[in-house]
Amino acid sequence: MDAIQRHRSMYKGTTPPWKETYRKRCVERLKNSRSRLLEKFRQIGDSSGSSGCSLLVQEVMEEEWSALQSSNHSLPSLWNGHGVREVYSAQQEFDELSAFEEIQQELIAQELSILEEYQNNVQYEEHYLNSVLERMEQNEQIICPLCHINNLTVNSHFTSCPCGLYVNTIGRNITLEILQSLLEKRVTEHTDECLHNPTFSMAFNTDGSPNLMLSCNVCDYLSVVL
Repeated sequence: MDAIQRHRSMYKGTTPPWKETYRKRCVERLKNSRSRLLEKFRQIGDSSGSSGCSLLVQEVMEEEWSALQSSNHSLPSLWNGHGVREVYSAQQEFDELSAFEEIQQELIAQELSILEEYQNNVQYEEHYLNSVLERMEQNEQIICPLCHINNLTVNSHFTSCPCGLYVNTIGRNITLEILQSLLEKRVTEHTDECLHNPTFSMAFNTDGSPNLMLSCNVCDYLSVVL
């Protein structure tokens, strides 16, 4: 009796004992593979979002099944480079079929959620940067990143806004163009690693001098903009 037949006789008609462990490990691996998922998404473009095809789910399921099998030799080898559908076909008499399908659908939903959050964040970034560029083209001004209402005053001594933003820039040669570049760089730097919207704020150094900061309370990103 081969491994698949032995496996069938042991668990037919029952919930597979490995299901919950496998599911949790797949979910965790997909979360930890967010950077790899976003890189794939950026490489193939937005067309993937409407195709209905997952980008990373099959890889995650294969990797975790191999890891699970290495610690439980009674589990059969299911993937041989032919994909999930072929595995399901081979397993059609198993109760495992429904377990695999259920886990796959959960992972696809999670993957789509990650991509949706990423796209929303990119739109947020584009909206802010477009507003900055539009203000510069119209008035040679930068909209304040704190209040999103007033134009910043930028000169050789300070950068300020009526809302309360104030940074001493004496000796730092800050111009509108340099400030715009700093804002774009920090926002993009965060977006490349995190799906959530960052927040601009003011913070003070130990000597009491103020800085414009960009932070995220989800990924703990923190960087000085100015």
